[in-house]
Amino acid sequence: DGIEAGDEFYFVHSYYVHAVDRGLVAGSVQYGVNADAALARDNLFAVQFHPEKSADAGLQLIKNFVDWRP
Repeated sequence: DGIEAGDEFYFVHSYYVHAVDRGLVAGSVQYGVNADAALARDNLFAVQFHPEKSADAGLQLIKNFVDWRP
């Protein structure tokens, strides 16, 4: 909620994943390669980037984590 396509997030790692179960993918990134950046299942949500270092979009994502009711 409140995060637009094209908002930027801070990545520091050089590795990336491609989920076998595509139904788990909640967000992806295109930066030289296509990679899965966020996965969700039941009451778990994981991201490969650093929301706490991602300015306004990151703060919104943290707020969404707090407010999330799966």
